Amino acid sequence: MQFGHEPVLLQETLEALALKPGEVYVDCTVGAAGHSLGMLATEPTIKLIGIDQDDAALERASYRLANYAGQVTLVKGNFRRLRSLLLNEDITEVAGILIDLGVSSPQLDEGDRGFSYHQDARLDMRMDRSSELDAWTIVNTYSEEELARIIFEYGEERWAARIARFIVEEREKAPLDTTGDLVAVIKKAIPAGARAKGPHPARRTFQALRIAVNDELGALQDVLHQAVELLKPGGRLAVITFHSLEDRIVKDYFQELLGKCTCPPGLPVCVCGSEPLVELVNRKPIVPSPREVEKNPRSRSAKLRAVEKL
Repeated sequence: MQFGHEPVLLQETLEALALKPGEVYVDCTVGAAGHSLGMLATEPTIKLIGIDQDDAALERASYRLANYAGQVTLVKGNFRRLRSLLLNEDITEVAGILIDLGVSSPQLDEGDRGFSYHQDARLDMRMDRSSELDAWTIVNTYSEEELARIIFEYGEERWAARIARFIVEEREKAPLDTTGDLVAVIKKAIPAGARAKGPHPARRTFQALRIAVNDELGALQDVLHQAVELLKPGGRLAVITFHSLEDRIVKDYFQELLGKCTCPPGLPVCVCGSEPLVELVNRKPIVPSPREVEKNPRSRSAKLRAVEKL
């Protein structure tokens, strides 16, 4: 079994989690188990709960973590149900949680999953293949207005309205069944001058559809407050994001937890009662080194933020 997977910011993540012997840790997106392997190799006495909604990812993780089978529990589920997934394993508090967001390299490299604009496949993009909603449904049934909203909000695509209009016009002739069909429409919609430089013209639209299919931003908001509640005092939460929408959610939530005074300026004493629940492990997000980006170009947009529960 071969894997084309490089865990992003591995050493930085291990340092942020500050692993303690014998404690329980959670990898909310175990994927191909790159971070999990690093955690177990660094502190071999920990117990690890690995969560993923992708059956293929759990199969890969099981294979790669076989040497630690007695210490690892793999759980299928969406991390937005973190509390209940851990309760099912009789776990009510943990020493650390890692959330590594985005699509793993194996998912991108498996052409039939429909995540990649470089490989032609049915429009799918489901991380959990038992889910009903897929990219085909969005592209072929959603209104022009809703398509434009998704592509603009989740993809931050300046040509969103034009792309949505072209999609609707093309699907009236025949359904857009494959990633190749969609890429062709996007290239028609974006003017040649705008396509001449920068990333692949379909990158932002594909990102937007993937986020919508898997409700990634909603799941992230759901898991963050659960994660902090599940941490022991002194426990740490580390989150790796890959685009500005995710990073903004994490940054804003961590700021809320710092408990800064919200009283109007000029009051002689604080009356808001705000108290910090966490402290930042690093004031600014940690990003990959130039060497890591050169070795693994997919890491270029990654940002790591971490907090410690007080």
